[in-house]
Amino acid sequence: MPTFAAIDIGSNSVRLKIARLQGRRLHPIHEDREVTRLGEWVFKTGFLSPEAMAETVKVLRRFHRAAQRLAADTVRVVATSALRDARSSRAFLEWVRSATGWKVEIISGLEEARLIHLGLVSSLRVKASPVLMIDLGGGSCELTISNKGHIRETVSLPLGAVRLTNEFLRHDPPRKSELKRLRGFMTREVGRVVDRIVAARAKAVIATSGTAAALAAVASHLQKGPKKRQPANVSRALMDRIAKLICRLPIEDRRKLQGIGPRRAEIIAAGALVYDELLQRCHLRGFRYSPLGLRDGLLVQMAAEYDRGVQSRKQIESERWDSITNAVEHYRVDMNHALQVRESAMQLFTALKAVHRLPSEYAEWLSAAAMLYEVGDYVNRSGRHRHAYYIISNSEILGYTPQQRRIIAAIARYLGKSRPTPGDSPMKSLPLGVQEDVRKASLLLRLARSLNLGRSGAVQKTRIQVKNGVVRLSLLPRRRMGVDLELWAIEKEQTYFREVFGRELSAAAA
Repeated sequence: MPTFAAIDIGSNSVRLKIARLQGRRLHPIHEDREVTRLGEWVFKTGFLSPEAMAETVKVLRRFHRAAQRLAADTVRVVATSALRDARSSRAFLEWVRSATGWKVEIISGLEEARLIHLGLVSSLRVKASPVLMIDLGGGSCELTISNKGHIRETVSLPLGAVRLTNEFLRHDPPRKSELKRLRGFMTREVGRVVDRIVAARAKAVIATSGTAAALAAVASHLQKGPKKRQPANVSRALMDRIAKLICRLPIEDRRKLQGIGPRRAEIIAAGALVYDELLQRCHLRGFRYSPLGLRDGLLVQMAAEYDRGVQSRKQIESERWDSITNAVEHYRVDMNHALQVRESAMQLFTALKAVHRLPSEYAEWLSAAAMLYEVGDYVNRSGRHRHAYYIISNSEILGYTPQQRRIIAAIARYLGKSRPTPGDSPMKSLPLGVQEDVRKASLLLRLARSLNLGRSGAVQKTRIQVKNGVVRLSLLPRRRMGVDLELWAIEKEQTYFREVFGRELSAAAA
């Protein structure tokens, strides 16, 4: 049974969750968490403090021992707002690598929101739709509008509890002038999205992370008394009451509130005010807390990549496809042409499996590259293939790891006169084995583009035959149309095809 470990390096705390895949379902077997305040200095100075880095690495070593003890087959470590903002992140990443061997991924706010959404919709039954999901961490607040399990809109705001506490709340308890400035800042940030959230008419609001857990626990205590164990739904009126109560209390008294620990008490006032602002300004009835979140999304993604039969695989594929088509529209790519090239690429991938012998996941990478290879034209047609590589590898194309994006970008990069070589910058960033696979996939994309070079749909159908060491392409033209341009383009790839696959390539009109 495969075992997966997900680690979230947040601005306030570091979290671990380990689960086993049994019968295509994930079963948690171990969880751990520690407050390290990695983002505290970042939001003040722009740099990670040596003490916070050391404490975080110490915790990660503990997580490493747990992952080894439980024989985790795959470990994925991601970092969020603090590492996104820190100017000294590279030193910390190297420290983690030397201490544990783990490579940390710094994910964007939008990818963070997608993974949280994935963790929720894969494990939580939500009948209402649309749903607003709120994840307020130490450095940022992710807001996601979900409709029937699909992300319709997501945004990341700089409204984390640690960030806001450091920036605005200098006294204990906070002074009225500090609260006024903080309210003004929140009003400005929430104002960027308030119209969209109101227009979505969310029928349910789900909140995740430690701040939401603490506020729900306080609400439960105020509503039902100390014996109630499950966190309560938090109404808008109750949230307003809680925010006012917390902001009046000094830290020592906040620590005595049900559900607020000693470290959470230091930042809970800012977090409470954000939730109060969101509920009031966006006319939301309230929220309910869920313990699911980023780590659960990471585990679901790892399980789906291990076993394509996992139910959540369709969810991930849908999110990736939505992100790709959004990119196609944003960069003004001809959608019909992109779909035609993709169809040809998938046909070539399937028919030539015995020739290219690429891993099955390359079908998805090739599909994405076929849709996106023209995005570089948005910048400048001169050097468009280089621009395409940069855009694909750096843009918010959600659902892919940084290496997966680099693979897709490299497949799309070599469609001009240049050929992939080990010394090229796009290839040097990939492992040696992957470089050879990218070379093969890129050539399949070159052929797919050749079959659609005229952009007129001249090729009605392509028959592919592999016999006696020769790959034969028979192009059936549409009525009253010729395929001379496409045949010319394929002929130009014959020498390169022989070099890469060791086979002859021929093409003719059927």
